[in-house]
Amino acid sequence: MSTTTASLPTTDAPTVRPVPMPGDGVLWAIRDTLAMTWRNLTTIRRVPQLLVFAIIQPTIFVLMFRYVFGGSIKIPGLSYVDYLMPGIFTQTCAFGAISTAVGLAEDKGKGLLERMRSLPMARSAVLGGRVLADTTRNFFVVLLMLAIGTAVGFRTHTNVAMVALGVFLLVLFGFALSWIFALIGLSVTNGEAAQAAAFPLLAPLVFASNAFVDPANMPGWLQGWARHQPVSAAADAVRACMVTGGPTATKVLTSIAWSLGIAVVLAPIAVRRYRRI
Repeated sequence: MSTTTASLPTTDAPTVRPVPMPGDGVLWAIRDTLAMTWRNLTTIRRVPQLLVFAIIQPTIFVLMFRYVFGGSIKIPGLSYVDYLMPGIFTQTCAFGAISTAVGLAEDKGKGLLERMRSLPMARSAVLGGRVLADTTRNFFVVLLMLAIGTAVGFRTHTNVAMVALGVFLLVLFGFALSWIFALIGLSVTNGEAAQAAAFPLLAPLVFASNAFVDPANMPGWLQGWARHQPVSAAADAVRACMVTGGPTATKVLTSIAWSLGIAVVLAPIAVRRYRRI
């Protein structure tokens, strides 16, 4: 007698993302953030005009202050170009952070942010990826501006390690400001509105600072603001690291404190805003 075995119908079980174990959530968030960073860097690679225009504006400021206004501005004990360039580097990172607001506002207007929220990915990855990509771009722009500064007469008077520390402070400062502009980008409707909202915030920070002139030459009521705000702290620390040397610890720590303080406060607020879009 023969026996036959009946085969049961099989069904494909749905793929379920496993429940994260302690520590896995952090790894997933890092992975997702790096994926979004690469996505944004690919956009810059495919649209090189973004990098070109990020260099043109600070180059114009260098030429204008170096050769138009520089002859009328005197800094005791220091050539004006050596005083100017650390301020230009700081300004470059500050204005470069606006791209975070513009990019997020454009993604929001196109509906990409809503689509990303529906994906099984960390909520912080979208913002973190944008901020890290813009920070990476800022790093390369600063290196290019160092070369341009050298071409117009800027010289560092410290060692390589101190110059590298100055670059680190610039990148950290740009990273911190990107979180401010991430919040702005999530709060407006498109890229044009993001740019319009960003400039009134940056103008009093950058131009009423020690980036271009010594605050001692400003009106008394403005000197306090010019000396005690994040742009001045960053420019002063970078100037100490690259040009003046001497005791730099206080200036460096002040700049780091400003940058970390801005990031720690604004990053959670920006992520919370993203979740409510």
